Amino acid sequence: MEQEAARREVAYVARRLYAMRLTTTSGGNVSCRLDDGGFAITPSGTDKARIRAADVVLLALDGSSRTAGARPSSEFLMHLRIYARCRAVNAVVHAHPPCASAFACADTPIRRDLLAETYALLDEPVTAPYALTTTGELADAVAACAARSSCILMRSHGATTTGATLLQAFDRMELLEAAASITLIAARLEGARALTPDQRGQIDVLVGRPPAGC
Repeated sequence: MEQEAARREVAYVARRLYAMRLTTTSGGNVSCRLDDGGFAITPSGTDKARIRAADVVLLALDGSSRTAGARPSSEFLMHLRIYARCRAVNAVVHAHPPCASAFACADTPIRRDLLAETYALLDEPVTAPYALTTTGELADAVAACAARSSCILMRSHGATTTGATLLQAFDRMELLEAAASITLIAARLEGARALTPDQRGQIDVLVGRPPAGC
């Protein structure tokens, strides 16, 4: 994406995450890949409800800043490692959605198979082991998971989703939180039913996903 368009979109998605209570003012970060090989990312210490395009920081893939006087998110290394490892990823959204984050603290899986939409549009979430925020250890753990799934639960931390576009990465975060909420509610209801194997197979064909076991 072109630099100024990327800055506008990153700021918009950050504001939208906060407005939808998918993250806190101080939590989470958003980025997208630039046409020239770098990426645009939310800054450190900026109110996500009021972030502007001019606040968004431009980084090279070696981590050096192209935006004088601005500090990128303290978790920029996680984004950098994902982009370096996953060539098809063009956008990264990290947030602290309450229900999905609760699952990141537990061993109970989020169920994709309760609703057709979440099964169709979400990868199976994978969980990255706990590591201290901002560290290379965390960045490497999440990047390794990003090579396996676009939906990553970060143990005792939050969630990260990736996409070919910022809209796709944001949509996956919203769907992940919805799937987590539905999993919790359905567990309390009598007669809650998951999609059958045949129904899942039909969806796999519809979205072009390889059948299970391949």
